[in-house]
Amino acid sequence: MNSKETRIDTKCVQGGYRPQNGEPRQIPIVQSTTFKYDTSEDMGKLFDLEASGYFYTRLQNPTNDFVAAKICELEGGSAAMLTSSGQAANFYAVFNIATNGDHVVASASIYGGTYNLFAVTMKKMGIEFTFVSPDCTEEELNAAFRPNTKAVFGETIANPALTVLDIEKFAKAAHAHGVPLIVDNTFATPVNCRPFEWGADIVTHSTTKYMDGHGAGVGGAIVDHGCFDWMAHADKFPGLTTPDDSYHGITYAEKFGLGGAFITKCTAQLMRDFGSIQSPQNAFILNLGLESLHVRIKRHCENGLAVAEFLSKNDKVEYVNYCGLPGDKYHALAQKYLPNGSCGVVSFGIKGGRKAAEEFMKHLKIAAIETHVADARSCCLHPASATHRQMSDEELLACGVYPNLVRLSCGLEDKEDLIADLEQALSFVK
Repeated sequence: MNSKETRIDTKCVQGGYRPQNGEPRQIPIVQSTTFKYDTSEDMGKLFDLEASGYFYTRLQNPTNDFVAAKICELEGGSAAMLTSSGQAANFYAVFNIATNGDHVVASASIYGGTYNLFAVTMKKMGIEFTFVSPDCTEEELNAAFRPNTKAVFGETIANPALTVLDIEKFAKAAHAHGVPLIVDNTFATPVNCRPFEWGADIVTHSTTKYMDGHGAGVGGAIVDHGCFDWMAHADKFPGLTTPDDSYHGITYAEKFGLGGAFITKCTAQLMRDFGSIQSPQNAFILNLGLESLHVRIKRHCENGLAVAEFLSKNDKVEYVNYCGLPGDKYHALAQKYLPNGSCGVVSFGIKGGRKAAEEFMKHLKIAAIETHVADARSCCLHPASATHRQMSDEELLACGVYPNLVRLSCGLEDKEDLIADLEQALSFVK
């Protein structure tokens, strides 16, 4: 059966790698830095991008490519690559098409690490970002574009704000201005949302989260839909549409077409020069997580919804953010883009402010205090005491991270046990 005919559950288990007669059933770990060739001419063809193959793991590795191929199938893309982390994936995805003097439009509701990457580090590289509210009108969104805008960026479900991106609205604006939409699909995973089906052009992941699912290996991924016409906007994307002198004048969009240009350039240029490769061992661990993703994500969502419903009825809880709740601000968008569930992450505020939230956290027994999310084991974080510790209460309010906010990532435990743990911890809040 053709892989395109199989359902996503089957792709999770069998996608990407199809062993031939006598080959290993499990993806082999090719733990080698380099690869041997008989002649310099053979290797030269690889360096000229005239032949496919492997010569140095900093660029490509068979284990990584098998796993990237599975993620590509899951998202419905044309090509994909693994990176050392989700941060590296987002950096590469943007830097592959935007450089010094360029501009990018991004949703303001994104992971704090990504916001810092864009607003501070990439700004030092000469790339300017305009951040817009995910709830902005079409007019407000279009007003953010400039003649030098090269991309639009957003997250399907933002971490930790849990806002839901109106993918079609952002894709429409991006395409009207001749640029691609990049969507970080980490929290939703392709099991619950496939952004390409709603107009996105590039998808990124922190595979560290639900895809791995067990807190075992840090990693990232980039997937290209293969439908954005770079040559139709050739003046905007010279890196893809004009000759690359470092590869003997190859023009990526001409040689590799819509389906291969973006990932080939990202691998041949950025991975070559920055080297943020995922280790073959981590890729192997990631694949083990992918094999059960479709089973686990359903349980995460079931637990997240049950916990959100419990918290919304507790008189010691001031507010709950979870798009699966009918009264949530993003419930309607979630019904459109995430009809089968969103994720297992819930954020909520404890009445009594910072001290009350800190007291609550002290008494949790099942959910561990960690900076991690999307794990088989439940974990939680009080941002005001951890990731946002240096901010005053006024500064926290300004960025939407309230002093009493707790982020809870519901794992795969029994939901009744999770609720009981929350209930006993809340009993200590006065």
